[in-house]
Amino acid sequence: MYRYLPIRRINAREVLDSRGNPTVEVEVTVGEGIMGLNGYTGRAMVPSGASTGKFEAVELRDREKAYQGQGVRRAVENVNQTLADAVVGENALNQIYIDRLLAEADGTANKENLGANALLGVSLAVARAAAKALRLPLWQYLGGCHARRLPVPMMNILNGGKHADNTVDFQEFMIMPTGAPCFREGLRMCAEIYHSLKGILKEKGLSTAVGDEGGFAPDIRDTREALELILQAVEQSGYRPGQEIGIAMDAAASELYHPQKNVYSFPGESRMAGSKIQRDTREMVEYYRDLIRDFPIVSIEDGLQEDDWEGWKSMTAELGEKIQLVGDDLFVTNVRRLRCGIDLSVANAILVKVNQIGTLSEAMEAVETAHRAGYRAVISHRSGETEDSFISDLAVAVGAGQIKAGAPCRSDRNAKYNQLLRAEEYLGAAAVYENPFFSRKSPESLR
Repeated sequence: MYRYLPIRRINAREVLDSRGNPTVEVEVTVGEGIMGLNGYTGRAMVPSGASTGKFEAVELRDREKAYQGQGVRRAVENVNQTLADAVVGENALNQIYIDRLLAEADGTANKENLGANALLGVSLAVARAAAKALRLPLWQYLGGCHARRLPVPMMNILNGGKHADNTVDFQEFMIMPTGAPCFREGLRMCAEIYHSLKGILKEKGLSTAVGDEGGFAPDIRDTREALELILQAVEQSGYRPGQEIGIAMDAAASELYHPQKNVYSFPGESRMAGSKIQRDTREMVEYYRDLIRDFPIVSIEDGLQEDDWEGWKSMTAELGEKIQLVGDDLFVTNVRRLRCGIDLSVANAILVKVNQIGTLSEAMEAVETAHRAGYRAVISHRSGETEDSFISDLAVAVGAGQIKAGAPCRSDRNAKYNQLLRAEEYLGAAAVYENPFFSRKSPESLR
């Protein structure tokens, strides 16, 4: 067994993500021999978000003519030069130390110097190379011999907001197979509902084009119509809403917020209604309360904007015992912001996106901090994804119990689900799959 596994070589390149934008891919070779010729190579690709929180770690872009300013050649050079110099020769088995060296090489709190995309590519590739060298599945290398919990999919089937060019104001409408007996069956249930929804949209003459994450993106009246369509698809597929299938939403409220007016504007709903629709913080909470009463909603992400700590505190006090309230833009996978939220009793779950913080160790620390405080953690993809399935292994490794990986559409999304199928098969009878909301109060208590 290795005790010291030297990093021998690092190489980065510019590749394309699911939206056709450049992103960073890093290969790290570990082991013996000159330049690691007899070693093991791990590869990682870095995702990118469209709807981003302003407190996220900085993604370095070239801002030059190539790729309309979206190139990542500078980030690639930073990997091949500065970051390689920082970690080549170091022990790949010491992930926390490697990530600390990466952060020190950047020298800024938000990774703006070398780029969080540069640091993250190296961080993830080191972990994958080490797992290969030890001949362990990545999830087992990261989580140890007790890692066995498969996440419940939080599957996007209807897109809006910045992820689609339609009239739907909220960003994501998702289904969760909370009543499935195992991950494999839960995935099947979701795929069946997805296809049922497509048929329903076709029958109604609505678009079946998809958004960035594979969910359908029709022009519809408002949030209630979106939820009604989803319930129809669930029932048409033979499942019971609220028992076998729960609904989750990502409001992405920061994208709707107007700071000058201190209101949330709903442009799509306004357009369909023929009049301006705006809601203040109190009205937003009441809006969610009514939706929870009428639909089997188990989780709302980013229900209010990222700076409204008082509003979040009020929303959590009113709704937090009834549903999961997930902080994405609010926490941005940042332990300091999460601890602030915990101290203020704000939200009850964190969305974890590895590229929001820039290193694997910091993302895992965020999950650990959440779990210790009784908060849930949801491992998440980004709207600009790749075929890399790292987040699937991470979800099993940390026992998150929930994962957002998009619709069962496009290989960049299905790669994550397929990796989880492999993990479940590997674990066999030891695999655990359970409803993360078993203690959730019924919406009946809202009436």
